[in-house]
Amino acid sequence: MALAQEKYYTTEDYYNMPEEIRAELIEGQIVYMATPSTQHQRISGRLYAAIFNYINAKGGDCEVFPAPFSVQLCKEDDTIVEPDISVICDPDKITERGCLGAPDWIIEIVSPSNAKHDYITKLSLYSNANVKEYWIIDAEQNKIYVYDLQDNKLVLSPYTFRDKIKVGIYEDFYIDFSDLNLNI
Repeated sequence: MALAQEKYYTTEDYYNMPEEIRAELIEGQIVYMATPSTQHQRISGRLYAAIFNYINAKGGDCEVFPAPFSVQLCKEDDTIVEPDISVICDPDKITERGCLGAPDWIIEIVSPSNAKHDYITKLSLYSNANVKEYWIIDAEQNKIYVYDLQDNKLVLSPYTFRDKIKVGIYEDFYIDFSDLNLNI
């Protein structure tokens, strides 16, 4: 008896899914995503605002996008992710569908149902796609893990929600988590 084979989905299959379905396409497989919690949205919204305000005040060329925002990391790959926050400094990567190519900085906020996805799967995908900086924010652990993927290193000790963290892709941008009023 033959074993059933998994269906391989393409980027076109992904883009033809109904808009209300929250999912990512990881190497041809659909990975469904949970609806974000209130705390997840609070963190995402406040970080987005801090990043947007910094870029706007500096007159920077980068753009920040909150989820849902599709990121196809490599043109020839059937992988599309929806990071919680994407910062893209190359305007040629921005399309009507989202981002085609690696963003410069990605932030993922861990949901209990997808922790492995953010810590392992996405770290590998982002590293292989040449994302410069990747932050994992884990509200349950009160930790922020900062990966400098250009130098392929993890900051030695994780940060907490009381710390001020330097953004690696900018020379003078720091996010002070204690000022974000996250009530954790």
